[in-house]
Amino acid sequence: MTDTCPVAFFLSDSTGITAETLGTTLITQFPDQRFERHTVPFIVTVERARQVAARIDAVAATGRMPVVFSTVVDPDIRDVLAGSQGFFVDLFGTHLPQLETALHATASLQPGRAHGLGDAIRYQTRMAAVEYAMEHDDGQSIRALERADLILIAPSRCGKTPTSMYLALQHGIRVANFPLVDEDFEHRSLPAPIASHSKKCFGLTSQPLRLSQVRQERRPGTVYSSLAQCSWELRNAEEMYALNGIPHVNSASMSVEEISATILERMELDGTGHEEAGGHR
Repeated sequence: MTDTCPVAFFLSDSTGITAETLGTTLITQFPDQRFERHTVPFIVTVERARQVAARIDAVAATGRMPVVFSTVVDPDIRDVLAGSQGFFVDLFGTHLPQLETALHATASLQPGRAHGLGDAIRYQTRMAAVEYAMEHDDGQSIRALERADLILIAPSRCGKTPTSMYLALQHGIRVANFPLVDEDFEHRSLPAPIASHSKKCFGLTSQPLRLSQVRQERRPGTVYSSLAQCSWELRNAEEMYALNGIPHVNSASMSVEEISATILERMELDGTGHEEAGGHR
């Protein structure tokens, strides 16, 4: 980073995940600007807020622009932060009064509701989904497949594991994932353990060159990582998906978040570990 680039502060009275996510969404609309980034979580006292405000003021004193994204809900703490020399973007306070008016209700102003233990049932659902995804990663277990909300299938290194873990941690989806191997491609059939669960299956593909590059990092100079092998596997995977009616997406140029959102929509999962009303498995 240069000494003149703007500085983005993501401030929160909890983990900072929401402030960073929303703030990042905004600054990505300015691709020509390279931001130095600082996330400051757990600002729960006025004294701590004063320390953070002083830190922001120190940056402003250098002539650089501090852009401050805040999800702090306590009005006293928020006022201290807003009084700093940064450009203050109040991600909660701006909209909460409007929402209170619309709902004819008063906001609780409790910090940490989005990423804390406030919703105990949802938290437990997500943790159980993570445990399920870990047990059922890469075909390691076929126990309790009937409890899966989703079964991801793909050739090796197409993104099954990170997608499974993201869906579990962020959305509480119980995901099993299975690698497709040469035997599956030759028979154009789903792996035997999941054949009876085809309605839960979703496939991933990639671009041959991209897949070869990823595999070269794992096993350089092998048939497994060769462009020819990757092309053959991806071609056969797509034919298998078509023959078995398996929806799929090419993951080569998509983020885990984009892949997950696509899966949730196409499989009609509501993001809480259950299908939407009228949906299917």
